[in-house]
Amino acid sequence: MSSHRANRILSGGACLCSLGLFAQTLPPPSAVVEVTATRFPEDPAKVPGSITVITGQELQDRGAMDLRTALALCAGITLAPGGDSGPASSIPELWGLREFDAFLLVVDGTPWGGTFNPALSTLDLENVERIEVQRGAAPVMYGATSFVGVIHVIHRAAADTVSSARVWAGGHGSGGASANLRLPTWAGVESTLTLDGGKTGFADPRTEIRRGTLAWRNRTDLAGGSFRLDLSGAWVDTNPGSPIPQLGTGLNPKVPIDTNQNPAGAFVNDRRLALALGYDHSAGTAVWSTTLSLSRATQGVFRGFLVDGTTTSPNAHGWRETVETTDLYFDSHLAWAGSGEWKVVLGADHLHGQGVGRGGDFDYDIALDGSNPPTSASLPPAAAIRIDDQRDFSGLYAFAEWEPLDRFLVEGGVRFNHTAESRRAFTLDLGSDALSGGSDAKIFTRLSGSLGLTWSFWKEGKDRLAFFGDYRTTFKPSAIDFGLDSQAPILEPETAQSYEAGLKGTFLDGRVSAELAAFRMDFKNLVVTSSGVLINGGKERFQGLEASLACRLTGDLSLRAAYSHHDSRFTDSVQDAGPLAVPTQLAGHRLEMTPYQLAGVGLIYAPRTGFIGTLEANRTGGFYLDKENAAPQNGYTTLAASTGWRGKGWELRVTGQNLTDKRVPVAASELGDGQYYLLPARQVNTSLRFRF
Repeated sequence: MSSHRANRILSGGACLCSLGLFAQTLPPPSAVVEVTATRFPEDPAKVPGSITVITGQELQDRGAMDLRTALALCAGITLAPGGDSGPASSIPELWGLREFDAFLLVVDGTPWGGTFNPALSTLDLENVERIEVQRGAAPVMYGATSFVGVIHVIHRAAADTVSSARVWAGGHGSGGASANLRLPTWAGVESTLTLDGGKTGFADPRTEIRRGTLAWRNRTDLAGGSFRLDLSGAWVDTNPGSPIPQLGTGLNPKVPIDTNQNPAGAFVNDRRLALALGYDHSAGTAVWSTTLSLSRATQGVFRGFLVDGTTTSPNAHGWRETVETTDLYFDSHLAWAGSGEWKVVLGADHLHGQGVGRGGDFDYDIALDGSNPPTSASLPPAAAIRIDDQRDFSGLYAFAEWEPLDRFLVEGGVRFNHTAESRRAFTLDLGSDALSGGSDAKIFTRLSGSLGLTWSFWKEGKDRLAFFGDYRTTFKPSAIDFGLDSQAPILEPETAQSYEAGLKGTFLDGRVSAELAAFRMDFKNLVVTSSGVLINGGKERFQGLEASLACRLTGDLSLRAAYSHHDSRFTDSVQDAGPLAVPTQLAGHRLEMTPYQLAGVGLIYAPRTGFIGTLEANRTGGFYLDKENAAPQNGYTTLAASTGWRGKGWELRVTGQNLTDKRVPVAASELGDGQYYLLPARQVNTSLRFRF
């Protein structure tokens, strides 16, 4: 990093920290804890790593009802809306790595997506107690699942749930309703019921989301312990929009914005049913916790892409496919977390996943403005394709935290991993009756682990300033997306070693918190798309600097700000690149679609009654469309705001997203080669919530 850029970062951090001088008359906030990094409640200020906790109250104050909005002011993370999985999904970027499966999504202690891909399209944020975001590799308690971060969504228990109902309406025919109900206690069982449904329209023609979710959560005392049973279901029907092909150093100008080149009736539909059981009880001086979850998901796909943005016949390619996945998760662990110097977790877990994809592809013609979409009846398949994959991730883990002094903490974890995968993939060419494909199986056994420390070198009352550092090494079996171009051979597992160090502190009687962290991750065998096929992408290096600030300026006015500098580069990677798709050494090139800089700042005014309002700005720095770094793109700024009124038991709010109406590329398709999804157009909606 140049000294000039470093000076800009430090001076910017100084300006942010100076805002804390205004926060001198506030009562201290309630205690915030995390459980993602440790499996037991812990003060995030003590954790040797970057972790952010966003409370459910803050989500309500900001009017955040989706994950992208909820995390918009977190350091080191951005979510690109939409992508190949449809407009209800998103593609997160953490630590400068923008991959749909490089992070771990956890819901109430259970991996949401299991051994396959995070199930973002079926995630619902109604009745959330808090969201915990940990940057870096997943803790040893979660296994071979993540390199760059964990997003843990925790819902409110029945005892903390306030019954409420919400209705909303917006542009492009959008609208919906939801309800959170604390049910009457029956036979000692405390229960909540959450229902959420609605439709979201877009400026793109023939593009919308229709969704409904239901969650029934129960808890009761049983045999001296606590037993919980959660049952949830989600249906998400989407009509997807289309990405725009690249031409030269930008997007093809012959393909207009707000057009759709999918066949008529195109869809990406998701169904998910999940059951989770949990039991916690005392075992001597420890707490023994066991979780068992089972989920069944189905995705139906009928869609297509322009091939290269020309009118040459046929100029588009599509497919029909059904993907069915089953996930089983089991974890059982003992946690000693008393008042002594030591806290220890010992446990074992197992993730089982089984998936099958069946479908076929076809070619078709369509005008570049999407004005003549063909019907499904006119699109006979050219091939019949089937993919079967079974994955089993097992592990034994141990985690310990030692705090010999109030100012000094050391933690470490080790995990023994055993992963096994088998796959079969076959393609029948319906024109020639030629059958191709095969099968593969691989087993990997290895260790992963972490070591970290926190030293609070200054402490006064509730305030402290601490140095933290950690080292982590982990691996993950390669991704499978069940696309119709999936191959039978199983790729080599991805591996990474990461280092992180920084400062974190709380000031002014805990009313201001700040963090500054630097990281470096050396990556091997990253799964990338080359010529439309998944391959191991050689070696990469991800490094950067991240800063965040949260403070209360007055009793009702708060501020969040974040800045990230990410440098993501290939260090040794030969891939097909350029117009001729020839093997090219990409060492030194930046990864596509990853900006150098991310920044966000938000003001939230949220009294208990009266006028409420928020104003948020996010800056995305320049980036490259392509891995050859021949298509640079300028940075851009987006604005979001809300305003409304709170009464006793009700709230009326008007919310606007992307008020600057930026229509810029935010995500690269891994199915349509060299094509990019745009940031959705300006969206405004009005909501009314009642509490009773």
